[in-house]
Amino acid sequence: MTERRTIRTDYLARVEGEGAMTVRLENGRVEHVELRIFEPPRFFEALLRGRSFRETPDITARICGICPVAYQTSAVNALESLCVGEVPEPIRALRRLLYCGEWIESHALHVYMLHAPDFLGYAGAVELARDAPQAVERGLALKKTGNRLMAVVGGREIHPINVRVGGFYRAPSRNELRSLVEPLERAREAAVETVRWTSGFDFPERTVDCELVALSDPDVYAIEGGRIRSDAGLDIAPAEYDEHFEEEHVERSTALHSRLRERGTYLCGPLARFALNHDRLSPLALECAREAGLEAPCRDPFRSIVVRSVELVYACDEALRLIDAYEEPDPPAVEVEPVAGTGYGASEAPRGLLYHRYRIDAEGTILDAKIVPPTSQNQQAIEDDLRDVVGRYAHLDDEPLRNLCEQTIRNYDPCISCATHFLRLEVDRR
Repeated sequence: MTERRTIRTDYLARVEGEGAMTVRLENGRVEHVELRIFEPPRFFEALLRGRSFRETPDITARICGICPVAYQTSAVNALESLCVGEVPEPIRALRRLLYCGEWIESHALHVYMLHAPDFLGYAGAVELARDAPQAVERGLALKKTGNRLMAVVGGREIHPINVRVGGFYRAPSRNELRSLVEPLERAREAAVETVRWTSGFDFPERTVDCELVALSDPDVYAIEGGRIRSDAGLDIAPAEYDEHFEEEHVERSTALHSRLRERGTYLCGPLARFALNHDRLSPLALECAREAGLEAPCRDPFRSIVVRSVELVYACDEALRLIDAYEEPDPPAVEVEPVAGTGYGASEAPRGLLYHRYRIDAEGTILDAKIVPPTSQNQQAIEDDLRDVVGRYAHLDDEPLRNLCEQTIRNYDPCISCATHFLRLEVDRR
């Protein structure tokens, strides 16, 4: 007898954006898996055309309320690669410090509010807070510290206004940054505890086999720049991105799917960063990884929550190091004159590689823009992972299978849009 079952999830909390998933099973065998994204496109690339290249950091920051610094940094990297070449070290260090603030607030949000409830059997952070208030308070305190750092360096917590092509409108004083030392030291202690907490969760045994792609820098754990590398030998500059990566439109999705030319699916994000750059973590972050049982490469998406926790430790450590070595840039920005041509830039958003490309004319007017966020790059990997998870756990009843599918998606911290709405899950068993 043919077995057919249908499971529907109308609202999936803790995923940013709108989408739907359909799984068809016949007699326990996976017949079809679709991750559909139907949220209306927001046309930021089109909005940039005809605008001055100097407006780019402020416009692109509005793409995401959680990782605006990533969009600003990839944008200025691209435009400065064309018009400046390289900005002075004090400006680069200040940008890295600002980015550390974003990593702290974003990772804390994901670990405590979006992902941990899955492992502990709670519907969300509110329910978790009733039984484990200290854990949720720790997460909120971490996020608050990251936001405070973004406000001091970036001008405000959400959509920072202090970033410009060439540097900053204003550089913070040493005293302003020193006021962050004590909160960051407390945050570092909380981050270490976060690693211990998350490493104690129960993890389904999973391994992803696709190529891992991330920025890499020989001297530091890559955040605000670097070369694009993979664990399969890819090693290119951002300017070569389009030669090796391609996007394709999938009818069921308003977001493009990315793939490596002639190589297929790849994964970016914390697992890829850790695999390619773990030896450049700070000593404390490395020790936390060892204590947590993490070994590079870690290919288990469920353990991405532990890797993000280790990166929390590193971001706090790195922020403290940068503050201690801070030299106030004078002036806070270099003068930038437009040059006709195309600029390319990338940085590591909390969710993974974020690529920007801009073509401008001699007056600095943007003629064309291309922005490839990490979630669109990871969509195929997410779909492949879902297919494998459903195949392995098809014997589960509807409710636990639905929960496992939702958790699988949240492993990747997808940012479909700036707002959290829902993901509709439909499983059709035949």
